[in-house]
Amino acid sequence: MRASLIQIAVDEGESVESRRARVASLVREQAGADLVVLPELWTTGAFAYEEFGRHAEPLDGPTHEAMAKAASDAGVWLHAGSIPERAPAGADEDAADLYNTSLVFSPSGELAATYRKIHRFGFDKGEAVLMSAGRDLVTVRLPGTTLGVATCYDLRFPELFRGLVDAGAETLVIPAGWPERRRGHWTLLAQARAVENQAYVLACGTAGTHAGVPQAGHSIVVDPWGEVLAEAGAGEEILTVDFDPARVATTREQFPALKDRVL
Repeated sequence: MRASLIQIAVDEGESVESRRARVASLVREQAGADLVVLPELWTTGAFAYEEFGRHAEPLDGPTHEAMAKAASDAGVWLHAGSIPERAPAGADEDAADLYNTSLVFSPSGELAATYRKIHRFGFDKGEAVLMSAGRDLVTVRLPGTTLGVATCYDLRFPELFRGLVDAGAETLVIPAGWPERRRGHWTLLAQARAVENQAYVLACGTAGTHAGVPQAGHSIVVDPWGEVLAEAGAGEEILTVDFDPARVATTREQFPALKDRVL
């Protein structure tokens, strides 16, 4: 399989509408890839908390429309990163109406899956108070592999990924808006999730600066043995890598650690 991770630079001087159109064009340029991945909250910036409500949209909003068309035009599976989703009023009386929601499109442009981020970052501020938590683990079956979907801060919670593996995940896809000051954790945790789950990890971050917070960039693809197959730099970049999904089964057969799980 060929995957292209589009490490988008979020420039506060670029409008959401302009960035959406620019990213759709970048997706179209990936025709020939099997899977394209975008970062977390690339429309607004993951740390631009004041922008979440202003630019929140329903699942069938303008980002859905633009990304569905781009996926169809390119003929690719597209993990379109995440958006600030505004849920219908009264959908959950115990929750805020905003979610950090990922969209996955098929090569025909159909919405194949959505994932509402379970672990919200912020420690009683920012995303943690402005957005509600998702509840459901999400996998997506592609020809050749099953994706397990997670988002950014989720990367720090290994139990989520165990659940995805139990649900059949072989390739873990993690869009993020990870800060530069914790870039070492980003790389370490991506490799750890690959090793402990004997799965591929495709982790796509943002570049640029969100609300004064420099982003780590350094999107990364890790194989089931924890080896880094490709890693981006700090700026906007398209990281393209060919990988063999069959290596997941081979790795799990040659070193069957998952079979020795007790808990």
